[in-house]
Amino acid sequence: MSEPPRFPLASLPTPLVPARRLADAIGSAPILVKRDDLTGFALAGNKARKLELLVGDALAVGADALVTGGGAGSNHCQATAAAARVAGLACVLVMYGRAPAREHPNLRLARAFGAEVRFTGDPDRRSVDRGLDAVAEELAVAGRRPYVIPRGGASALGAAAYALAVPELVGQLAAEAVEPAVVIVAAGSCGTHAGLLAGTLAGGHPWRVVGAAVSRSVAESRTRVLELSRACAELLGTRAAIEGDVEVADAIGPGYGVPSRAGVAAARLGARTEGLLLDPVFTAKALGALLAMVREGLGGPAVFVHTGGVPSVLHEGGLWDA
Repeated sequence: MSEPPRFPLASLPTPLVPARRLADAIGSAPILVKRDDLTGFALAGNKARKLELLVGDALAVGADALVTGGGAGSNHCQATAAAARVAGLACVLVMYGRAPAREHPNLRLARAFGAEVRFTGDPDRRSVDRGLDAVAEELAVAGRRPYVIPRGGASALGAAAYALAVPELVGQLAAEAVEPAVVIVAAGSCGTHAGLLAGTLAGGHPWRVVGAAVSRSVAESRTRVLELSRACAELLGTRAAIEGDVEVADAIGPGYGVPSRAGVAAARLGARTEGLLLDPVFTAKALGALLAMVREGLGGPAVFVHTGGVPSVLHEGGLWDA
């Protein structure tokens, strides 16, 4: 795979850790945790890999400001704000809804990193997409050079970061002498899932790549993963996914950002057995989906990709009070 320009942010490779106590607790085949919560840049988690390529591209085209958005609790937004600061770029964040009375830790971090934050006033998450275009136009009229990053960094280039991470995982699996039956990851904006799928297909690896849908329906997630994975493959010059390659599990529970019973139980089990900190929005629900697969008869080892989300673990009313 050809590699795009990269602005170094992450400490790589991240560890691949056998979760023996977790596997013993549920009576499963080996479980290994890919610790992308430990990418080492701010509290960016999996966003650090994506931002290396996205910021690299922004600098390559001469941008002077990053424009992106999400919710007030967005991991991606605070990570982008930090990356912009390190790269010497301005950052404008567009967030749906109105400013909360009590700020999420991620919003406080984004402000601390110097980002300008604007709220759309509309609770619809899609209002961010319209806001990004409006802010970019405003900046361009003022003589600035904005670089727009979609929500979650979910673009072909953002997904490519995880296609390029697959060889790292392959080497670590070889060192552990484990060939997984499945690699599972939380699927929100779907870029991480799409990239892992593209990289898996490019390398001809036999395992399934499963996305645990936490913010969209299974059908919408499947469509987004397929589109992003194909765009990623085109960018990197590798094999494109077909519909049958895309596997999505329903893990949304009561709704996006709302803790689910399965997710809370999984997070507590992960904490008690392995000292894992799993957030109620993404990673807890993804581990819950993996535990459900084990109960339903998953016949081999599994890799759980821990994408981060530590600020949301500590947010009041988040995980432990659910």
